[in-house]
Amino acid sequence: MSSSPDRRDPSRRAGRWLIGAALSLLMLAAGADAGRDRFDRWTDATPMPPLEVATGTQVLARDGSLLRGFQVGDGIWRLAPPESGVDPRFLQMLIAWEDRRFATHSGVDGRAVMRAALQAVWNGRIVSGASTLSMQTARLLERGPTADWQGKIRQARLAMALERQIGKDGVLALYLRLAPYGGNTEGVRAASLMWFGKEPARLTPAEAALLVALPQSPETRRPDLPTRRQAALSARNRVIDRAEAEGIIDAEAAASARNTPLPETRRPFPAHAALLADRLRRARPGDTVIRTTIDADLQRVTEALLSRAVTRYGSSLSAAAIIADHQSGEILAELGTAEYGSTPRDGFVDMTRALRSPGSTLKPFVYALGFDDGLIHPDTLIEDRPAAFGRWQPENFDLQFRGTVTIRRALQESLNIPVVRVAASIGPARIMAALRRAGMRVEMAGDTPGLAVVLGGAGVSLHDLVQGYAALAHGGRAVSLRDTPVPFDAAEKAPARLVSPAAAWQIGAILSQLPPPNGRQTGRIAYKTGTSYGHRDALAIGYDGRFVIGVWMGRADGTPVPGAFGGQLAAPILFDLFDAVGPESRKLPAPPPETIIAANPQLPASLRRFTAAGETSLARRSDGTVRDDPLTIAFPPDGAEIELMTENIPVRVRGGVPPFTWLLNGRPAAIATPDSATQIPGSPGMSELSVTDATGATRRARLRLIRP
Repeated sequence: MSSSPDRRDPSRRAGRWLIGAALSLLMLAAGADAGRDRFDRWTDATPMPPLEVATGTQVLARDGSLLRGFQVGDGIWRLAPPESGVDPRFLQMLIAWEDRRFATHSGVDGRAVMRAALQAVWNGRIVSGASTLSMQTARLLERGPTADWQGKIRQARLAMALERQIGKDGVLALYLRLAPYGGNTEGVRAASLMWFGKEPARLTPAEAALLVALPQSPETRRPDLPTRRQAALSARNRVIDRAEAEGIIDAEAAASARNTPLPETRRPFPAHAALLADRLRRARPGDTVIRTTIDADLQRVTEALLSRAVTRYGSSLSAAAIIADHQSGEILAELGTAEYGSTPRDGFVDMTRALRSPGSTLKPFVYALGFDDGLIHPDTLIEDRPAAFGRWQPENFDLQFRGTVTIRRALQESLNIPVVRVAASIGPARIMAALRRAGMRVEMAGDTPGLAVVLGGAGVSLHDLVQGYAALAHGGRAVSLRDTPVPFDAAEKAPARLVSPAAAWQIGAILSQLPPPNGRQTGRIAYKTGTSYGHRDALAIGYDGRFVIGVWMGRADGTPVPGAFGGQLAAPILFDLFDAVGPESRKLPAPPPETIIAANPQLPASLRRFTAAGETSLARRSDGTVRDDPLTIAFPPDGAEIELMTENIPVRVRGGVPPFTWLLNGRPAAIATPDSATQIPGSPGMSELSVTDATGATRRARLRLIRP
């Protein structure tokens, strides 16, 4: 028994199938003309699949560019088109290639259907298709079979319903999200990022043509597979030919596009500020677009710098960095690990938020509080000699002692004994309270803070250290760092004051005179380095007139890095990052008017040499004999609350040797007064009062001044 002609000739069978589908579709069109109302009702009653196409979360830089995209729940790379849109030339090529009458048909192009059917019969094979962009979008939405004519009818009905419901622009937007590009990649944006490493807002003719050609057969036209490159090249060039014929590109552009090589590999999707993006996505699970304050260019430079830096020190070293604008609090670059995803470097651990020892980086805060309290001045002399604080006997990092030094030198050389002596007078609890006012979370082993905190005996994150230094850079007022824009209707809170502008300026002036690494210019950046016990953490934090930057280097698991010092590892990267900020960097500010700028001999006697808490300075007569009436503040008593009846408050001493110098909150209030009683100006709030006599003996009292 012989076979039928259709069974012997698959192309003829396909042609007959296509004619059947064509006649069915033409009957739909005829029915539409004969009975428009009934046809409209039938179209409107079309069962609609969900039109909300899930797209992966996008974390955007401040300029709207993509920092990192995420896959949708089923593992598909599908991203909404960029805010800047898709290259208009790509859209022109797409319509010219897929659906030239897209603007005029109602979802089904009857002329294209009949043409395709007649061509199939005449040639004995399928020469061209007849699916419109609307029908292709319907098929992509349904994700169902369309191999029979009933499937085509269903697809056509859905295409017409789509056009009636969401219009041409809506159909095109769905296609741009759903078009298949092979594997787990859908949509023109994901495809452009995968093949070209760029957004589809601006494409070359060759790039646009490839993105038009691939969805027709994405797996058989993969340009990254040698066996399929020729198919990809031929398909792309046919699109270029059509674009030239339609006048979308000229002959010269077409020739250049045909000679453009195809991409050879699939590119990884962007993963800048990857750990920050992870954190924001977890915090905002329902958001598909998350905007940040990150500067995309600065972020890429930061990632490149830190990646190069760690490669010099083996496979297990990691690094982290934060760059922020201390005027606005905006974080401009943040890198939690030097190599995201790296197992040897613990590339999934965010070292900007991990609690680590701050080393010596808390010392500036102690001295700033001492300046505010009138305990010290940058040129105050202090002893760097062996000392015991209870059972604790701290030592300097190099196990050496310098004898008598200035506070300035003690901070610049990061000496331990002087800062502990000052911290003992201020009190650990008050230091901790000040750090928390600056937005720093400091974790200790016990509930009660000890003096060891100031030498790194606590846990602080790099983020919080940078936030604390931002307060010093911002004139002593706390700065709240943020990585996302502030909503327009957000209420602004008055920032807390950490220290006075004068104290903050004095710290910056001291730190800016530290010799920079690699022979750079001194005085441009105030910075401090830190090295934790056992060389586990190397830190460098600095600021200029606008930016504050922090760098951490070490191993995420806390393993020591022998020989690692903050000044050697982290400081060079810190200055490289300041160089990367470029001309926007600003000079450090001038001193506030109330700042005491004087050499040690010109300072008030109480500020010439530091007297630690518990130490007694005996008043002596000119002949060297000891007076039996030591200096005492007779009024106001310590802890008093005084109503300000006028702008001045009365003060009085008992004993001591005149003249007397009075300071209120570290600022001179009355200098070298011969009498034991005088008046000094005051303002409401907690205040620290100190008096020094001619022998250098000093007494202090804390008081609260209130309005009646």
